[in-house]
Amino acid sequence: MSDSPISLTPPPEGYADWLADLKSRIHTAQQRATLGVNRELVLLYWQIGRDILERQANQGWGAKVIERLAHDLRTAFPAMKGFSPRNLKYMRAFAGAWPDAEFVQGVLAQLPWYHQLALLDKLPDPATRRWYAAKAIEHNWSRNILVMQIETRLRERSGKAVTNFEARLPSPPSDLARESLKDPYRFDFLGLTDAAQEREIENALVKHVTEFLLELGAGFAFVGRQVLLDVGGDEFFIDLLFYHLKLRCYVVIELKGGKFKPEHLGQLGFYLTAVDRQVKSEQDNPTIGLLLCKSKNKIVAEYALGDKTQPMGIAEYKLLESLPAELQTSLPSIEQIERELAGDALSTEEG
Repeated sequence: MSDSPISLTPPPEGYADWLADLKSRIHTAQQRATLGVNRELVLLYWQIGRDILERQANQGWGAKVIERLAHDLRTAFPAMKGFSPRNLKYMRAFAGAWPDAEFVQGVLAQLPWYHQLALLDKLPDPATRRWYAAKAIEHNWSRNILVMQIETRLRERSGKAVTNFEARLPSPPSDLARESLKDPYRFDFLGLTDAAQEREIENALVKHVTEFLLELGAGFAFVGRQVLLDVGGDEFFIDLLFYHLKLRCYVVIELKGGKFKPEHLGQLGFYLTAVDRQVKSEQDNPTIGLLLCKSKNKIVAEYALGDKTQPMGIAEYKLLESLPAELQTSLPSIEQIERELAGDALSTEEG
């Protein structure tokens, strides 16, 4: 048998496309296998936690049984991680927090174990846990991103912008549009203080556009900054232009460095008209405007939107908002989040 290297002939026509398709299918199969393993692991941990709860409640077993069980399981399965006393206590807490077996099997088992621990550690009530669990599944959040969304209070901010969508957009798109906007937007990741000027904030947002897109939420795609519009020979520039894939429309974002003023909406409305006439296609829905300001009077904002015929929203942004020390230490870095969102590394979380 010869040890000489195999001489490869040039690939036939269409081979490269077929190979790319095969690689994609293999990668998908690997991901499904990983998800399958994760599902079984989460269900196993839930069952162990339920058993511990039942035996402690019905047979009077004390807390010491967990230490004993951890020792015996690690002896029986030395190659298997996850049977420390601390993790067994998490299993018990997991089963106690989610007594509905059908919900665990149908929904929660889609999330890795360390996502489950984040939900248990950081959220006090089942309704809030369910909301974040559903979002994590819908958007395929990593644990770091899930933690960041919890700690920046995504649920409390979602759908809170002042808008006229209910009156200016058909339902159900108006509901989706309203839920797509927040108030306030958190720009802590920029590292800027309240003294920052509009253009400085805009530059920083574009520099960290991956993080900015995460804060904007699912569906936003970045089109450009300082987008040129030529209207009758005069030049105008949109601060930031996005396209929303679910709403199927362009979204114009204007930044204002001070308090909201009603006249700001006149400029925004002009930009919406120009984008609708020059940029959007027949298949696109009407363009939406979002005015981001440092502060606003909610009643003034509602009055200002009252007579506007174009769909607009007004929200505040926060630059450096102080967090409790214990939360600051657990927040992932900008670089970590941007690496994860860019898909630079695929990691499998062990139980």
